[in-house]
Amino acid sequence: MNEIRLVVFDCDGVMVDSRGANREYYNHIRTRFGHPPMDEDELDYVHMHRVEDSVRHIFRHYPEDLAAATSYHRELDYTPFLGYINLEPDLLQFLDYLRPRCKTAISTNRTTTMPKVMEMFQLTPYFDQVVTARDVANPKPHPEALEIIMESLRVGPAHTIYIGDSPVDREHSAAAGIPLIAFKNPDLEAQYHVSSFMEIVDLPPFRRNG
Repeated sequence: MNEIRLVVFDCDGVMVDSRGANREYYNHIRTRFGHPPMDEDELDYVHMHRVEDSVRHIFRHYPEDLAAATSYHRELDYTPFLGYINLEPDLLQFLDYLRPRCKTAISTNRTTTMPKVMEMFQLTPYFDQVVTARDVANPKPHPEALEIIMESLRVGPAHTIYIGDSPVDREHSAAAGIPLIAFKNPDLEAQYHVSSFMEIVDLPPFRRNG
């Protein structure tokens, strides 16, 4: 593989463990309209998809409440749910390793909440570009976000790699023609698999960056 010049990260399930926050956030919306908490399949869905699609999904059995739930989530302050998010313990160490030898970016299906996550963990200085579902016409798994990042940072697919944890990320990276590092998901089809960020430095394309 060619030398890596650009590393693109997914956010949820990769940079941060936000499963608990997603559970609290979406269950809060369900409870607000008198419905029971999500099941695990629904939690899996909202963990991978943008908020508009997620609300539509968890209210698919309650169509009479969908319009009101959509309006409610748009006004709902995400700040109380930030306490349920945890930063991956070696993310900052890995980012220090990458920069300045590589450019770094984020492609995420988060929308308005991404700036709050970046601010909470003081991540802004570490990234050259952040593209959310709000910034594109076609969110993940469509390759648009990755294409925007590569064009903006002037790095082609041959020198780019994506770190993700879900089938949506696999489709996203494959559609853009870049390899995938599967993070904490050994069952996900990918070129590489790791259980922590600092394992990545020993992968063949990164050893060349030495």
